[in-house]
Amino acid sequence: MRREKLEELNSYLKELQVVTRIKKDIDPRFISSEVYEIHLKCGSIFLREKLLKGKKDGSAAIIFALTKNNEVLLNVEPRVFTKEGVQLGFPAGYIELGEDKEVGARRELKEEHGYQAGKMILLDEAYQDEGCSSALNSLFLAYDCEQVTSQHLDQDEIIKPFKCTYDEVLELNALGYFKSFNSKLLIERVKEYIKRR
Repeated sequence: MRREKLEELNSYLKELQVVTRIKKDIDPRFISSEVYEIHLKCGSIFLREKLLKGKKDGSAAIIFALTKNNEVLLNVEPRVFTKEGVQLGFPAGYIELGEDKEVGARRELKEEHGYQAGKMILLDEAYQDEGCSSALNSLFLAYDCEQVTSQHLDQDEIIKPFKCTYDEVLELNALGYFKSFNSKLLIERVKEYIKRR
């Protein structure tokens, strides 16, 4: 790993680390739930609570984006309920109601980094928290990405863009910088895809 890139990454991780969390007694703005009575074919009946994110199921797109210069676009952002309070990850975001997952992936990449993808390949899909959610995460590989605009983040979104090589992504993963299951699974799927080519 290039020393200057590692120093840059560590400075971003330090800058965006959560210092304190103050619990507020207000109505939830984003997370809510619905309660369902479930009937099985075998005759069993039970209750289950379904989590909603912004009144949607929480399905998301996660993107391994390679620029035309063969750099990988990464995000450093506060992840306030993790032990570290900040995480390294990939461009990602929720799919809007009725939105095609590839369209959502392209939109998120443009919002978070200002990049437009040339070719998008769906590598895999995986449920997240399937015991209490119907969120299906779509893992994409994006080729030939080029910057077309500046970053346009949501009001409460804070992201420091970080670029490095594919080999450096693998090294950062081996060093434990990626903690998210989605990120780890995406890296594995990209490695498998590249191996097959």
